[in-house]
Amino acid sequence: MLTKPERPRHKIKRQSVPETLAQSLQERILNGEFKEGDQLIQEALAEEYEVSRMPVREALRQLEASGLVEMRTHKGAIVTSVPKEQIGELFDLRTLLECDILSHAIPKTTDEHLVASRVVLSQLEDAYRNGDVPKWGALNSEFHRSLYIPADRTQTLSLIHGINVQTDRYIRLQLQLSGASAIADAEAEHREILRLCEAREVKAAVAYLRKHILNAGKNLLSALARDRTAA
Repeated sequence: MLTKPERPRHKIKRQSVPETLAQSLQERILNGEFKEGDQLIQEALAEEYEVSRMPVREALRQLEASGLVEMRTHKGAIVTSVPKEQIGELFDLRTLLECDILSHAIPKTTDEHLVASRVVLSQLEDAYRNGDVPKWGALNSEFHRSLYIPADRTQTLSLIHGINVQTDRYIRLQLQLSGASAIADAEAEHREILRLCEAREVKAAVAYLRKHILNAGKNLLSALARDRTAA
């Protein structure tokens, strides 16, 4: 009897060194440790992380793909500065994509989906109250994503994630500069979006989400203009 040839086995690592480095460097950019225009020197980073230059180089390429750094001849990796006009464009794109996906998500939303959203929102509010800035962006994105998952639109979710990576650092900055009032507004608006989703009020939820995103973009641009002028 003929037997089928055994398939070769392929071992993969759950997370490579370049991916780990990219995540660490991304967080340091998002939390403001590395600021716009800062040069990320490969040799210094390799020494700091106790690795060779090769994984550092690959990590920087990943950050370039996400729009957080720019590779320049003779200068290496530079932390990008997103012009105000482009930040406004990113929020316009968020409005288009997120309002569309929410309209598809709500009719398919189950009680289990809503429970998951409430859990993430509670974690986000805890992070606000504890001043845990590094968690603000990730949990904010995760809360919004939890509302969109029922739509089962992976390509749209991927595009939204890419936009969030670029705007995360500025949203954190805006909340820090604006203080408690901005955080209180964000909490109230998130709760209202969730309430409308729970009530399955598609048109009202989409309209409120549009207002939420556009107001966030407007407030961010104002705070960023003040910060850049002061600098």
